[in-house]
Amino acid sequence: MKMFVSPSRIYLHRQFVDFRKSINGLSVIIESEMDLPIMSGDLFIFCNKAKDKLKILYWDETGFALWYKRLEKDKFKWPSRVNEEGIELTEQQLGWLLEGYDVIGHRPISFQSISL
Repeated sequence: MKMFVSPSRIYLHRQFVDFRKSINGLSVIIESEMDLPIMSGDLFIFCNKAKDKLKILYWDETGFALWYKRLEKDKFKWPSRVNEEGIELTEQQLGWLLEGYDVIGHRPISFQSISL
């Protein structure tokens, strides 16, 4: 993403958020629920219950920036089958999310062998 200052990490908050929350309210979620440092320069992504709005919050060393996107007809492919509160994404996965693709995809399966 060209508008961000090369984030070291990108975190998606999986639970839906009340979109009346702005910088202060989202910062509390990041620090208390996700247990992450808000002023790290990382990107934090939030979605509303209808899945048609996104907010991205980050610190750019001079202040907080809040990016907002509203879809007019579609919905974001928000991961619902993942149990973690926060999910770390790559820049490519963030691009996929913004373009309407599923960012999680298939998860690896591990099996234990059965001794005969």
